[in-house]
Amino acid sequence: MLDFGPADDGYVAELAGLVAIPSVSRDAAPPVMRAAAQWVADQLSFAGGRVAETGGHPVVRADWLGAGGAPTILVYGHYDVQPTGDLAEWDTPPFELTVDGDVIRGRGASDDKGPVYLVLKTAQAFMDADGRLPLNVKFLIEGEEEIGSPHLPDYVTSHAAELAADLVISADGAMWRPGEPSLSLKSKGLVSLDIVVEGAATDLHSGRYGGTVANPLHALAAILASLHDSRGAVAVAGFYDGIPPLTPARRAEIATVPFGEGNYLAGLGLSRAYGEPGYTTLERLWERPTLEVNGVLGGGKYTVIPHVAVGHVSGRLVPGQDPQRVLAAIAVHVAAQPAPGVRVEVRPDEAAVPAYTIPAGHPAIRAAAAALRAVYPGEPVLLACIAGTLPATDLFERVLGAKTLFFSFSTADENLHAPNEFLRIRRLREGMRAWEQLWRLLAAGVTPGGDDD
Repeated sequence: MLDFGPADDGYVAELAGLVAIPSVSRDAAPPVMRAAAQWVADQLSFAGGRVAETGGHPVVRADWLGAGGAPTILVYGHYDVQPTGDLAEWDTPPFELTVDGDVIRGRGASDDKGPVYLVLKTAQAFMDADGRLPLNVKFLIEGEEEIGSPHLPDYVTSHAAELAADLVISADGAMWRPGEPSLSLKSKGLVSLDIVVEGAATDLHSGRYGGTVANPLHALAAILASLHDSRGAVAVAGFYDGIPPLTPARRAEIATVPFGEGNYLAGLGLSRAYGEPGYTTLERLWERPTLEVNGVLGGGKYTVIPHVAVGHVSGRLVPGQDPQRVLAAIAVHVAAQPAPGVRVEVRPDEAAVPAYTIPAGHPAIRAAAAALRAVYPGEPVLLACIAGTLPATDLFERVLGAKTLFFSFSTADENLHAPNEFLRIRRLREGMRAWEQLWRLLAAGVTPGGDDD
């Protein structure tokens, strides 16, 4: 076994250097994003780590291919992060990695700088101990995951030959809960769009013009409300098309997962669940699609009738749904809503990602479960689902012909995308030991591209 040392202080101090770079892909300056990419590339110097250009923020590439006859894996992750949100809601500065008891707090600590970092340390430990890795490893660490990976498809397509691998292993994609090891068999797809409602040529004084012209915010509110029925189901005709029924066997399987709805809600500051009728909370979370209003823009706290109102809407998709058909169905639904006196337009975002699945019997799942059992002896490995979206998974399957194994050591409760994001310190070395075991198992003969059971 590799020696990852008895103390975490050195790892935390080093990771702080990466967290300190405010690599917010939505609006950071190019030199900032390049600095984060270079930090990661420097960690991969043993494998020719380098910063490679894309049509947007750069990717980090590296290759160690000295294990003749062994499988080849592609390690995927991202160095970009979400915006901080309201700084007043942070207990500590978001770009200063802060030790807070048994956690480290900072933007990117859990998503995805911390999980990427522990893979880098695992590879370095192999090189220090053995002078080699147990299998062939390629690295692709991108800088646009948090904005839908808009330039990754062109990069992967144009570099498909050099990225070819038997299996992709993603350092992104949080575990279900901190109290039990888990592997995810699915991630939901994603569509997003703006509903834009325009009225007068300019904002109007609500006293002088109120009651005589249509208010775009009123019209938008009615349209947004029409997306769901009174019970919480999506009211867009065709939205659920293509989804296979939830089988009794799958429902029974989900029912065996320890899940306290009361504790789930209490942790969110809520007392009541809500959503599509006919399904349990966990069934809705793992197996059913959603359509959410993420934000509304228009006017402000002053006496004005805004000339434009915008609703930001996104849908999380499940297997069977076609993203383009879903977008078309939403556009038809919106167009059918009465909106006198205003102009309404649906503007889909470019990224549209289908849901992703990897079979429970896939050899990579078997190897990963064995690796987790070695690190967490006596604990069953839960086969879960990711309710979020990892855009690269569908891309890797289409272009590289490779399945993606989610192998992240963040957990879903660590305030990903929210203020006070954190990572449990113990997960650093737990993750390193698990990556070590996984690589050894794959090198010992598990065929990651093999057939299902």
